[in-house]
Amino acid sequence: MGILLVILLSGFVVIILFLKFYPAFGGKVTQAKRLEYENASNYSKGRFLNQIDTDMNMSFTENMKIMKDFVKTSPNRKPKDLLKTERPNWKSDKHAKVMWFGHSAFMLELDGKTLLLDPMFGSVPSPVPIVGGKRYSGVLPVEIEELPWIDAVLFSHDHYDHLDYGSIKKLKDKVGRFIVPLGVGSHLQRWGVEPERIQEHNWWNELEFVGLHLVCTPARHFSGRGLTGRNSTLWCSWVISGKQAKIYFSGDSGYGPHFKEIGEKYGPFDIALMECGQYDERWSTIHMMPEETVQAHLDVKGKWLIPIHWGAFTLALHDWTDPVERVKKAAEQRGVSVSTPRIGEIINIGNQTYPSTMWWK
Repeated sequence: MGILLVILLSGFVVIILFLKFYPAFGGKVTQAKRLEYENASNYSKGRFLNQIDTDMNMSFTENMKIMKDFVKTSPNRKPKDLLKTERPNWKSDKHAKVMWFGHSAFMLELDGKTLLLDPMFGSVPSPVPIVGGKRYSGVLPVEIEELPWIDAVLFSHDHYDHLDYGSIKKLKDKVGRFIVPLGVGSHLQRWGVEPERIQEHNWWNELEFVGLHLVCTPARHFSGRGLTGRNSTLWCSWVISGKQAKIYFSGDSGYGPHFKEIGEKYGPFDIALMECGQYDERWSTIHMMPEETVQAHLDVKGKWLIPIHWGAFTLALHDWTDPVERVKKAAEQRGVSVSTPRIGEIINIGNQTYPSTMWWK
């Protein structure tokens, strides 16, 4: 019994030390920051809140059913072969343009400035590389070392499939500014980004950055890394406006009234990058169903819809192509223009036609 107790205690200590010191879990929001947040209307008792009730508490039975569903094999949850990517010829010029890396990661050039949106460039959306499904394409269309100077990186929230430790370590010395929702800067600072290069914002904060007008806007989601810290940092969407174009980036979000608020205040948008994948009826409060994606696009007054949050990882139970196919079907029924670029394909914003082939077929 004594030996067993020592083994159990030793294992417990190892787990605690791992959670505390393993850098991929990120940093903790300081007490001073938490005191600052107390004045925010969307913060209470150490946690950020959604605009409307967003229940994510499922019964033990329901959680066991979900785990059982994930264990079941399905041949269509990921591609049978590695996805091919385009090799982009990204040159700074007079054109506003955008390029998709898969999932929710984009590079945007607007008014001669280059931004990255949720640049998760890791091979696995997990703090531990040996755990989790691999990236569908195997490789990125362009490696981090080949990227141009990045004026700013914008993050929507701190989940592993959006904010990646390894990506930040490689990116941080070629980025001018990190612009993030409240609390997310704690992770970046732990990973070596100087505080003066980090700007944190709450919902509806507006800022001017190198001639661009940015707005941190609401989303309906949650946050947290590791086993603790649920909702200790904020989640958001972004409005990005320049002389050449206006872009909306949804981040992760369930459907809610914030889309119409954003559309009425800041729309219309030339392009709306809207989440459409990793959904399930059981967690539809935090991830939209594809038909809701189309409605949200209409709410924000988007011209062209580019579906995101699909095409890179399996994080839900649906077939990997279901999100984009359901979006295209709903969009056709409602007269919405949808662009479906390949990973690595450059879209020149303002062109009369955007890529819309069903390349996943």
